[in-house]
Amino acid sequence: MTSKSDWLKSLGVRYPIFCAPMAGGPSTPELVAAVSDAGGLGFLGAGYLSPDETRRAIRRVRVLTQAPFGVNVFIPETVADERDAVIAMKAWLREQARDDALKAEIDAVHPHPTSAETFAEQMQVILEEQVPVISFTFGCPEPDIIAKWKAAGACVMGTATTPDEAAALEQVGCDAVVAQGYEAGGHRGTFLAMDETRLIGTMALVPQVADRVRVPVIAAGGVMDGRGLVACLALGAQAVQMGTYFLAAAESGANPAYKKALLEWRDRGTILTRSFSGKLARGIRNDFIEAMARSGLDIPPYPLQNALTQPIRRAAAATGDAEHMSLWAGQGYAMAKPMPARDLVRTLVEEMERVKSLLC
Repeated sequence: MTSKSDWLKSLGVRYPIFCAPMAGGPSTPELVAAVSDAGGLGFLGAGYLSPDETRRAIRRVRVLTQAPFGVNVFIPETVADERDAVIAMKAWLREQARDDALKAEIDAVHPHPTSAETFAEQMQVILEEQVPVISFTFGCPEPDIIAKWKAAGACVMGTATTPDEAAALEQVGCDAVVAQGYEAGGHRGTFLAMDETRLIGTMALVPQVADRVRVPVIAAGGVMDGRGLVACLALGAQAVQMGTYFLAAAESGANPAYKKALLEWRDRGTILTRSFSGKLARGIRNDFIEAMARSGLDIPPYPLQNALTQPIRRAAAATGDAEHMSLWAGQGYAMAKPMPARDLVRTLVEEMERVKSLLC
């Protein structure tokens, strides 16, 4: 078994800097390749991609870099019958629509969970393409599934939001665990029952997970510079996974209005919400989130709500209306910098070395 200290080296990664998988647009092959080329580890967010789209994206990354990279997938979830909540939500969304065409799009949505068959096809593509690192979120596969992925040569990482979840991931055979703190942007990877009033911050979560498991730990949530990176390493992490830090990068596929809000709405702050997707996620406060909160409606679970709000989000993206986009971002988003990903990695490394020198 590779020691924790040699783990990054075994992956072919020079720096303890991972670019978080940001499904739905930001995780372009160009961003993934740029981070990996700069010595970090880029992750392709494949959660919303079809098997064919996944293959094309992986091959595009390989055209751009020979460095190692990862692909992240969403584990399919069982969803109860929420027919009444879906009907009520459709009616409310129609009221928010600004024209008849958008109302018709909302009417045409018939949400359903991702099938196990589609997920299996996507995973077969990833295994066929011999992706070196596979990470997942929203669940914990059975040990035989993890063993199959590892047998194909992949390093397998799962996402945990509590020490118990980290232990469960180690038990099924994961090679490493991403410890996702309360501050993290985007969807939370919780898969065991949890009281939402007891969410754990990154600085408290990482040392607990590091003490609980023997596999390498990757810290995620709220880290936006070299100070935070060194702090996480001191707490027992082998690397830090950063998403919001790379959102404003030149190679990020985030909508221009999204990037503008990230850089200009510094004082709005973030909120944990189910408004856009039905799953708890952290994003910048905007009009849609506030309106949903005032509605008092029962929000259908993910991925039903995610499908229902897609027409609203797509129309907002087309018109540059950030007030109706899902602006996923962590609590440190006000520290985001608009520059090429290579420069972002270099800046982090320089800051990390400077902080380390001050501590010696």
